[in-house]
Amino acid sequence: MESIFHERQEGSLCAQHCLNNLLQGEYFSPVELSSIAQQLDEEERMRMAEGGVSSEEYRTFLQQPSVNMDDSGFFSIQVISNALKVWGLELILFNSPEYQRLGIDPINEKSFICNYKEHWFTVRKLGKQWFNLNSLLMGPELISDTYLALFLAQLQQEGYSIFVVKGDLPDCEADQLLQMIRVQQMQRPKLIGEEAAQSRDQRLPRSDVDQAIEVNHPFDGTGMLDEDEENFQRALALSRQEIDMEDEEADLRRAIQLSMQGSRRSELSGSLPQNVPQSSHSSQTESLSSEELRRRRQAYFEKQQQQLQQQDQTPNLHDKATLSSSTQEADPGGDMSEEDMLQAAMNMSLESVKNHLNSEEEK
Repeated sequence: MESIFHERQEGSLCAQHCLNNLLQGEYFSPVELSSIAQQLDEEERMRMAEGGVSSEEYRTFLQQPSVNMDDSGFFSIQVISNALKVWGLELILFNSPEYQRLGIDPINEKSFICNYKEHWFTVRKLGKQWFNLNSLLMGPELISDTYLALFLAQLQQEGYSIFVVKGDLPDCEADQLLQMIRVQQMQRPKLIGEEAAQSRDQRLPRSDVDQAIEVNHPFDGTGMLDEDEENFQRALALSRQEIDMEDEEADLRRAIQLSMQGSRRSELSGSLPQNVPQSSHSSQTESLSSEELRRRRQAYFEKQQQQLQQQDQTPNLHDKATLSSSTQEADPGGDMSEEDMLQAAMNMSLESVKNHLNSEEEK
């Protein structure tokens, strides 16, 4: 895009930058535009004088500042329109009755001039591609054909006035070159002053999310992520953090549940009175060796673990609240905190081991 002429903002001379970026060359200076503005002021003064130089309206007009320029470098639409007439170019307001009468299709035009308050900039087609030549940008911004209509509609919603430039623009090197080739833009141009602001931000401590983005896409000098890709990577890093937190919570709750299940079974078997006659099935259980009891208990726990793993094979990230509520219903701890629940599970597990040892000694 080095062949594209692009003037950057200086002071409030955006009208000058707008015209030169449109015509692709240094065609106008502040002095020339000021001369046009003064000529317009004089023509308006002469019209007001026709009503009488002694009238109140005429004296009031002389006391008012110029509406076509000011000391900051701002120039009105009348100045821009008269400057373009030199090249046989005409401005038509977007969506005006004349615009509708001519049946103008933006994609078939060559250029637009956009204005909001005191800022002017050009959108022009060079070759077969559209470019935003805003002087507030560090360089030309490529606009796709499909995005052009959305871009203009967005400007209108933000309060911009848009003018279609009708007529033949002067030949330029960029237009001739881009007729033969198409360019690609890997990085959107930044606003003037944005790089300085980013360099200040880089000196601040970075968050874990920013560091994760840098790990996934280290800067290698070949290009930087555009805004959409950077936002996507930031959201992805946040999602991964949330998934890790959910996995840790799920593992903790499953460990507590398994510990409580094991302790309940041990307490139930240990709480039976010694002098109560047992059924034949109970007698058969007592006759089992301690090794057989251990194998059966281990098989039970493995079965429970397999069921939990099968449930976790298709996790739903959006069911975190449901998982928490169902765990609370199954958990007899009620309003206990996770630390209290873990401590209770450990105590119950120790008690279970103690009861098991006592029963072994009695045997």
